[in-house]
Formats: sequence, structure tokens, C-alpha cells
Amino acid sequence: MENSLLPSDLPSRIRFRHLSCFVAIAQERNLRRAAERLHLSQPAVSKTLGELEALAGVQLVERGRQGARLTAAGEQFLRHAVVVTQALESATAALMGSGETSTPVVHVGALPTVASGLLPQAIAELHAQRPHAGVRLRTGTNAELLAALKAGELDFVVGRMAEPTMMHGLSFELLYAEALALVVRPQHPLALSASGAVSMQGVLDYPLVIAAPDTVPRHHTEALFQTHGLRLPAGVTETLSVSVARLLARRSDAVWITPERAALDDLSQGWLTRLNLPTPGTAEPVGLLRRSAATPSELAGAFMDTLRVFAHAALDKAH
Repeated sequence: MENSLLPSDLPSRIRFRHLSCFVAIAQERNLRRAAERLHLSQPAVSKTLGELEALAGVQLVERGRQGARLTAAGEQFLRHAVVVTQALESATAALMGSGETSTPVVHVGALPTVASGLLPQAIAELHAQRPHAGVRLRTGTNAELLAALKAGELDFVVGRMAEPTMMHGLSFELLYAEALALVVRPQHPLALSASGAVSMQGVLDYPLVIAAPDTVPRHHTEALFQTHGLRLPAGVTETLSVSVARLLARRSDAVWITPERAALDDLSQGWLTRLNLPTPGTAEPVGLLRRSAATPSELAGAFMDTLRVFAHAALDKAH
């Protein structure tokens, strides 16, 4: 943490209860839930947070109706608080373990489209190499996953870069870039067109399945229609669920607009087909995100290596 945030005697005055309370608030993003997790009353959590902020001389958490949100100083402090609390918890577990080895678990965050495309084969390979290793996978929006990563809930995230303010304390390693694809069932009228010509205007004659608002795929979908002088119609299905989207496309005349790797298995099996419509300008990089100051566990490092292998193999195959 920057020296400007630290009174000179703060290291000797801060206590582990301050750190654990602050990390719980950052992870739960709500004082009440943090109190329940710590088995404390909400006033006790609020008092402990107040003590920490008084010691630091700066506000770390903004409280409001929408919950608790970290300030810029709180984001900065969190990077170090997570490292300290995790180190002490690991040391305590080692002392209490009486020499017994616990089952290693890697905590991974992934965008839904990435989770359905890249993660299954990588997890299968990891389990083939390490049958007793556990994988705890969380999916969500990029913003949700990065917040959980910063709070120490995840070892790493397979996602997208965010605006600079959200990337403080995080590093990004490119795995691949993918564009949008418009996919339908093989018997779809657009797929059976005798001329093979498909237009974006023609796509609007059918139900659309698109990404949820405030996501990168949604932004690119809207931009794609705008380049053709069109707007998204009313009555679209908006979802982050790949399983719902793919089944809608397979069982109806819906057109699924998705990052291409999310539909890769269905396309390779012939359950869905890609419309012959170019999607220029929709490519978006996907990569590994982790806390810059943290050293990944041996298992997390091995799993990231596996993801790199499969991501690069897919790129080689595509070329």
C-alpha cells in the first residue's frame, strides 16, 4: 500500500481482526452478510471497520443501499489484506493439520461463454493428471469475477480485460481472441436458403438470443447491427446462460449471437451451424487474470498451464 495511506505507526497498531473483517466485507459486499460469515453482530463489524479506517486515516468502504463498495484506497488496501489473511490462514491450517495433507482445490472464475468452451476439456485433463485435485468453478459477469478475484475468493479468472480502474492490482495474459458468430439449427430457414445469401435484415425475422446487457458480447452485438443501419428489436432473449441459449437455438428458429467458442462443440457435432455472415470488429481478447502481488499455488499454476496448452492448440488448429 502507498506510504501516503499509512500513518507511520499503523503496522504496530493494526490487528488481524481488522484485516479479516475488511476482507469479509470486500468479499460479501454487504456488512450484514459479512457479520453473519464472521459470526458477529453487524454493529461489531461496523465498529471494527470504523477502527481500521480511523487508523488508516482514510475511508476504505462506501456504505449505501446497494451494499458496501470499496473506495480507491480500499481497493489498494485489499490487495495486501488478502495476502496477509490467506498466509495466516494457511499457516494455521498447517499447524492444526497434524501432518495430514488436505485435498488441493483450485478456485477458478470464468465467463459463461468461456466456461462452456475452454474449461471442460482443461478440467478433464487436469483430473487425468491429478485425480484427487478439486476444481471449484464460478461463472458470472467480468465485473463480478474481477471483484471476487481481488477479494481473494478466486485463484485466477479466465475472462476479459476491463477498464483501467478495475485492473488495478491485476495482470492479464492473452490466451486467444474470438469474434461473434450467428448460429442456428441445421434445418433453420436461413441455413436452408437456396441462394446461401443471408442478411442482417433477414436475421431480424427470427427470435434472437443475445448476451445480457452491460457485457462485451452484448456491446459488440449492438455495434454489429448498427454497422448495418439496424437496431436490436424488442422481444429478444437476453441471457448469460450458454445452456439455455444453445437449447433455444437447437429447438427453435432462434438465432443465437454468441462468442464463437461457446458454440464450438455444437458446431463440431453438427447440432448447430454458423450462418454465412461476417462479424468484423467483434473480436475480443480472452485471457488469464490474476492478482499481480500473489504467487499462484502449485495446483493453480498447473491448471493455468493446461489452459494455455488447450488455448494455443485451438489457435494452431484454426490456422
